[in-house]
Parts: sequence; C-alpha cells; structure tokens
Amino acid sequence: QVQLVESGGGLVQPGGSLRLSCTASVSIASIYVMAWYRQAPGKERELVAHIFSRGDTDVEDFVKGRFTISRDDSKNMVYLQMNDLQPDDTAVYYCNGKQLMVDYWGQGTQVTVSS
Repeated sequence: QVQLVESGGGLVQPGGSLRLSCTASVSIASIYVMAWYRQAPGKERELVAHIFSRGDTDVEDFVKGRFTISRDDSKNMVYLQMNDLQPDDTAVYYCNGKQLMVDYWGQGTQVTVSS
C-alpha cells in the first residue's frame, strides 16, 4: 500500500509561484511513474505532469514553460514547481503514483489563484 500526502497549496495572486510537495510512504524509486493531476470545479481531473522512475519527465502543453516536475528519491518526495500562476490554474492538485498497475492518490491540496 502506497500513501501519498500533498502539501504546499494555498492562495496566490496571478503571476505568483507555488511549489507543491508530495511525500510517499514507500521508496519512490520503486514506483514506475509519479504524476500531478488537477481538478477544477465542474471539470474532470486532468494530468498536469509526470516523471518516471528513471527520471524522464513531461508536462502538459497548457502548463509547459511554467510548471516543472521533479523528484528527490532520498526523501521520497515529488515536487511541482508552478510559476506565473493564472486564475485558470485554480484547482485541487493531486499526487498520483502508479505501481504494479495500481493507481494511488493523495488527498489533494487546493491551489487558488486570485487577486
């Protein structure tokens, strides 16, 4: 069983930055891929970025150039650095891990971008 706990959300003004953190209860080196998803009110959950155990990363086009995903295997943590945040980025952000064809989810952290 993998437990994931997100932190770092909050209220930020447009153009601001936040760094989300995800702490795993197991070694993330054993998890095939870690990812960040988000879900805005009234919308479906969508993939934001992912990072494989070997280090390959990818971010979706709508955040490319603004968001960066990274990992620290020594701390079992995955990060999402979010820069130039815009109101459309307002959502609950979820950490996800895929291991042995099973999806694990954190409880989510709220990010609100508003002036």
